[in-house]
Amino acid sequence: MGVALSALVATATVSFAQGRVGQGAQELGDPDYGVCRGTNPRCYHDWGNFDASQGYRILLYTRTAGPRHANLGPALSTGLNPPLTTANVVQNAILTMGADNGFRVDYTEDLTQLASPATLFRYNAVVFFSTSRDTLDDAAQTSLRQYIRGGGGFVGIHNAFGTEYNWPWYEGLLGGANFYDHGPVQPGTIRMTGRKDASLPSSWTFTDEWYNLIPAPSKVRVLAEVDESTLAEGVAGNYHHPGHGKDHPVAWCQYYDGGRAWLTTLGHDARAFSTDGSYAGAAQFQKLILGGIESAMGKRPFCRE
Repeated sequence: MGVALSALVATATVSFAQGRVGQGAQELGDPDYGVCRGTNPRCYHDWGNFDASQGYRILLYTRTAGPRHANLGPALSTGLNPPLTTANVVQNAILTMGADNGFRVDYTEDLTQLASPATLFRYNAVVFFSTSRDTLDDAAQTSLRQYIRGGGGFVGIHNAFGTEYNWPWYEGLLGGANFYDHGPVQPGTIRMTGRKDASLPSSWTFTDEWYNLIPAPSKVRVLAEVDESTLAEGVAGNYHHPGHGKDHPVAWCQYYDGGRAWLTTLGHDARAFSTDGSYAGAAQFQKLILGGIESAMGKRPFCRE
């Protein structure tokens, strides 16, 4: 190799390496997960599996097969709607939310409750709240997929993004997104970017872990972002993800493989469910996920501009 060419290659190599530092992955391909997905309602299968005249009902699933967030409280016993303690903050809060807003909530960490599509079709939406790792077996995976294909609703909250990592269909259900790492727990400003909801201000302060994602969501309607410039302790994650820059999504929606999917990375702290005004943004967070649940159920318009 000539001297000039060697120098050119060396310079290019250094420039490439320098360009990568602090920028994260620049090209991850274009996975489509083999299904109809995105914001076009033609992807939805309205096949008559749900009767709104019978009321609305959700299944809250919080089983963890790895790290367990403190706001879930102790693991639940088998069956549907087992006894709760005051430490089961998420389950208690969603039960109250349903009672206050006219929909029924069943909850479980029992895989057998997800083993049949016929069982899941009793629910207008299935909510995964901070599940973790391989929390579904083969029967439950198949059941969830058939439920979504039949027009079911899915809501994924917080560590639903740290679940079923090696199942491409589920990654697609999340919007083609996955949890990679997060930076310090700290306050930041959330901007609402989607359809304006009269119950939510255009921006509000909230404290969370601010998940960094690989891949980041694609072909979705982003509903809310965090303004990274307001994160005083920085955006870099514990595994050195550099953050998402000016577009750091924290809530979005899509149609996916026949169903509806509403997603948010928020929801780390039990205090996000407080009602006494002691935790900034708690009321807005609760309104945000209420809107997500109701729209995924079909109780209100879904994923509109």
